[in-house]
Amino acid sequence: MTDVKDLLIRGSEKVIAHYRLLLASAKTEKERELYLSRIEREQRLLDQLQGSLPGRIAA
Repeated sequence: MTDVKDLLIRGSEKVIAHYRLLLASAKTEKERELYLSRIEREQRLLDQLQGSLPGRIAA
């Protein structure tokens, strides 16, 4: 079961990294808001997978 959990964690980390790249190149405020909300959502999922406290910010 840990292999699946590790796979999900790595996947979430990759998704967050991808959205951060998109955020850096966002051209409008609407795009920035969209990417930030998706990063926050994915971070909450990642925190749940890792058993962390809510609100933790990934480095």
